[in-house]
Amino acid sequence: MPGLVSSEDRLPCRPFFLFGEPVKARDLFSLPDSLALFEPFFDADAEPWAWLSRIGEALAARIQPNAPNGYPAGVHIEGPVYIHPSARLPHTATLIGPIWIGPGTKLMPGCFLRGNVIVGANCVVGHCAEIKNALLMDDVHAPHRPYIGDSILGNCSHLGAGVVLSNLRLDQKPITVRLPDGRAINTGLRKFGALLGEKAEVGCNAVLNPGTILGRRALVAPSITLGGVVPDATIAHAHTSVRLVPRRD
Repeated sequence: MPGLVSSEDRLPCRPFFLFGEPVKARDLFSLPDSLALFEPFFDADAEPWAWLSRIGEALAARIQPNAPNGYPAGVHIEGPVYIHPSARLPHTATLIGPIWIGPGTKLMPGCFLRGNVIVGANCVVGHCAEIKNALLMDDVHAPHRPYIGDSILGNCSHLGAGVVLSNLRLDQKPITVRLPDGRAINTGLRKFGALLGEKAEVGCNAVLNPGTILGRRALVAPSITLGGVVPDATIAHAHTSVRLVPRRD
């Protein structure tokens, strides 16, 4: 696709943490050309969760809101919102800025974007999607009722219907990232959902616990709850058994 190099061309497929080296943002994703204006705010050598705190700063420095003329009557807009002229709007949506929507992106009816949201080119933001403090890169598809909180979704990543990227621990303590080697990194963040590497996919009705990281082309099976790190090109699934018993009535 124009302006986007495939993940295979950028980096070879390799273990997510190599010889104990700490992960960097470049290990998961690369900012596409459509979001080049935000590049100074997102250091490819930083810890990837550090990008979460830069989303609001990037929007404050770069956003130039559209005049609200010509939007469908049911699209409610508050605060600074930029929508590319080629983006497609539904008849109903709530957009509370700051928000930046890239070219060719499609918003579905009833979506709710509520502050510090950047969406790249040719994305699909689904029916009843709720998104806050999130960065979606190019060709991200989240078409059916997702919750995306304090998360980053790499190019060409995909969420199935009903996926929840949970961003707050029940005890509200700072969120840790548990590495494959058993170490835990305290991010210092009270709210941190998930980081999805390029071409990562999450199946329908899966829940990713706070601080979950999916490597490039990682896949999470439907209807499971998952935390920690899933390495590049790896499938996370759980075996379940179903019993069939006669009805007693």
